[in-house]
Amino acid sequence: MQSTFARGLELFFLFVLLPVSFLFSYPTPIKAGLTVTGFVYILFHLKRSGLLKIRFPDRMYWKPFWKETIIKLAIVIIITSLYVFWIAPDKLFSIVIKKPILWVVILFVYTFLSVWPQEIIYRTFFYDRYESLVKNKWLFIFINAVLFSLAHIFLRSFLVQLLTFLGGLLFAFTYQRTKSTTLVSIEHAIYGNWLFTVGMGEMLAFPGAD
Repeated sequence: MQSTFARGLELFFLFVLLPVSFLFSYPTPIKAGLTVTGFVYILFHLKRSGLLKIRFPDRMYWKPFWKETIIKLAIVIIITSLYVFWIAPDKLFSIVIKKPILWVVILFVYTFLSVWPQEIIYRTFFYDRYESLVKNKWLFIFINAVLFSLAHIFLRSFLVQLLTFLGGLLFAFTYQRTKSTTLVSIEHAIYGNWLFTVGMGEMLAFPGAD
């Protein structure tokens, strides 16, 4: 069992120092190497803890999960649709209309190659390793959301930082209650795929319809 100091140091290196370092100019192969090394390190610990297995959550979680997710999605749909219509009306659903095949590809890539890795890192691993370090669950959710947002700092976009922080709060809250990587990944994929659908993909560094 690692000491509190060792885990705190690990957290700082993986979730603060590493993402912030991407703001600086140094060889891309080194950045890629550090990222892969960190990810492999995380997978090793998850495998050792038996947390890489696909587990379906208890039936008791599904009904409230879908009820809450649909309500939150409706709010997200209203806010983001109005935002895109106001800021860039030409982008509203443009990728669905102009490049439907690209849209489908983006949804697939995002769901399986972005959402799942993010959730096993920032929820499954993060909670397993560091939850015991912070006794207040609300403070822990806040810290998790801040660090999740920090992971996207290399995109140098305030909008991305804001969206990922708010998303981090929602995802951490879901994982806090269910401890289900499956449920939180579904929720993450739903909100994220909607953002691409409504026309905010380019703001999130994904290809657009132009």
